[in-house]
Amino acid sequence: MVQLTFCGAAGNVTGSCYHLDTGAHRFLVDCGLFQERSHQNRNWEPFPFDPAELDFVLLTHAHVDHIGRLPLLVKQGFRGRVICTSATAELVELLLLDSAHIQEEDARFKTKRHRRENRDLPPTEPLYTTPDAQRVIGLLAPVAYHRQAGVAPGVKATWNDAGHMLGSASIAVDLQANGGSRRLVFSGDVGVEGRVILRDPEPFERADVVVCESTYGDRLHEDLEFAIGTLRDVINETIGRGGNVVIPSFAVGRTQTLLYYMRKLMEAKEIKPVVTFVDSPMAVEATQILRRHPECFDEEASGLVAAGRDPVGFEPLHFASTTASSKAINRVHGCVIIAASGMCTAGRIKHHLAHNIGRPEATILFPGYQAEHTLGRQIVNGAEEVRILGEMHRVRARVVSIEGLSGHADRDGLLAWLRSHQPAPRQVYLTHGEPEAASALAESVRGELGWQAMVPQYGDVVGV
Repeated sequence: MVQLTFCGAAGNVTGSCYHLDTGAHRFLVDCGLFQERSHQNRNWEPFPFDPAELDFVLLTHAHVDHIGRLPLLVKQGFRGRVICTSATAELVELLLLDSAHIQEEDARFKTKRHRRENRDLPPTEPLYTTPDAQRVIGLLAPVAYHRQAGVAPGVKATWNDAGHMLGSASIAVDLQANGGSRRLVFSGDVGVEGRVILRDPEPFERADVVVCESTYGDRLHEDLEFAIGTLRDVINETIGRGGNVVIPSFAVGRTQTLLYYMRKLMEAKEIKPVVTFVDSPMAVEATQILRRHPECFDEEASGLVAAGRDPVGFEPLHFASTTASSKAINRVHGCVIIAASGMCTAGRIKHHLAHNIGRPEATILFPGYQAEHTLGRQIVNGAEEVRILGEMHRVRARVVSIEGLSGHADRDGLLAWLRSHQPAPRQVYLTHGEPEAASALAESVRGELGWQAMVPQYGDVVGV
C-alpha cells in the first residue's frame, strides 16, 4: 500500500508538505514554511521523516508556504533532485535566498532587541541560512509543462498549468506499486479563470486520488470589476487627502497583478499617474523573471508584449532595491507603497506599517488572503492596537480588503476544477484551508459532485 502523510497545510493554510512512500521510493510534494503564528513552532520541530532517505521533491509552485522549508530539508541531509517547471526554478532561487536573508535578519533583529531590553537570552538562531538556501539551488531540475517525466522507476509526473502564479502547476503522479497502478493529483494552488497575465488553470482528465486546496472553499469572490473599482477608489480618496496607500503584497504574482491593473486604470484615466513604489528587492527580480517567461502569458499579455509594451510598467513607477531607497520612501507623502510580505509576517512591509498605520489619512489595503494568527489577519479583523517590530502601534489608518484580486479559486472555481476529473476519483482530500473552509468544501464535494471527500489533519497517514 502506498502511504500518503499530511505533513503540513492540513487543518490550516500554510506549510504545504505531502510525504509519499511507495515501498520502493520516498518523496515529497512541496515543503513549505508554516506562516501562521500559532503554527510557526512546527518549522522548528523535526520532520516526521528522515530527509536523508528522500529520493526527490516535486514542487507545485514557488510561494514560500510551499517551498520555504527546502533549505531546512537540505540542512538535515536531503540530497535528491527538486523537480519543478523552469519558471518555478528561477523563482525558487529568488524566494529562498530572500527567505534565508529574512531568517538571518529577523534573528539579528531579535537578538539586538533582547539586548536593548536587557533580557538575558542567548542569541537568536535563524531557522536556516543563505548557504543552506544556495545548496537547494544546486538541486533544482526544471521540467516542461504537459510532458510526463519519469522521475524514478515506477514513478512518473506531469505538470499542468495551475494559473495561480508564474510557473505554478498541478501535478499528476502516476505510480506503479504493489502490482497495481494509480494516479494521484495534487492541485497546488488553483488560480482563477479569466484573470490577467497568466493562463487559466488546466485540470487533469482523470485521477484516482485528488489532494485539493480549499483556501476559499467556503466563499465566492467579489466581482472582479467591483474589486478593480475598490482599488481605484482607495487610491483616489487616499491620495486626495494626502495619505499613503500601503499594500502588503506577495512579491511574486500579486504585486505584478496590481501593477497590471494600475497601468490599465491610468491608461483609462480613472486614476491620475501616482508615484508608486515597489519596495522589495525580490519583487524587482520577480518582475524581471516574469518578463523572461512569456510562454506562461495569456492572450492579452502576449499581445502587449508582441506590441512592444510592458504589461506591468507605467510612469511614475519606482523599484526600491536598497535599504537606503526603502528608508527614503518614509519622506514621501501621497504615494502608493507595495511591499512584501503579503501577510505582514516579515519583510519591509513591517517598517511601512509602523510608519503609516497610526496615520488617519493613510490606507492599509489588503489585496489577498490573510492567514489566521498573522499580523495581516489581526489588522483586517479590526484590532485597535498591533505589535510591529517589537512595539505596539494604534491602528488609526483606514483598513480595506479586496478579495476579488485573489490568486486562489473560490468555491465554485474549485468545484469546476475538480469536476473536470472524470471518472470520479476514489477519494478527495481537502487541504490548504482553515477548518471551516475545508469542511465546507468537503460538504460541497459530497453534496454536489457525489464524491468521497475528507479533511485530513496534521500528521494523518492514509493508504492510497
